[in-house]
Amino acid sequence: MRRVILAVTGTVAGLVALLSFKSHSPAIPAVTTSGTGMSSSPSSGGPQGSAGPAGQGFATGAVGAVPAGERAVTGQVAGTAYGPVQIQLLMRSSTIVKVTILKQPSSTIHDLQLGQFAFPRLISETLTAQSARIDAVSGASYTSQGYIASLQSALDTRT
Repeated sequence: MRRVILAVTGTVAGLVALLSFKSHSPAIPAVTTSGTGMSSSPSSGGPQGSAGPAGQGFATGAVGAVPAGERAVTGQVAGTAYGPVQIQLLMRSSTIVKVTILKQPSSTIHDLQLGQFAFPRLISETLTAQSARIDAVSGASYTSQGYIASLQSALDTRT
């Protein structure tokens, strides 16, 4: 009988301890990329950019002054399950030279982390393929689909 009472008491104590556990939610990390003038901070409301592979442009916000001989082409906003995705291309003749992320899902820290993981890979593939025929990033399927849809709409309007 004593063993049963001890077992029940131990189980109840363990359940109370488990249910009272509060996990913390991490703050949005501040990211600063030297040399590019792009940064992110918790007070800015979202990422302003970071450097992608080999210094490729992964920036959020519209392309500023467009150099001579180049033009900016903006894709349509693609709605995803987690938020809108929109890109802008910087074109030199018919070659994509830079991709800028104008809108991305940013309602949770997970959305921002996915963007930091997926967009540099998608941009790298876009610059290599020079088309919208690129692979989606595993683990960021919805974001990848939105990126590809916005990219395709930009490519359709470039001519």
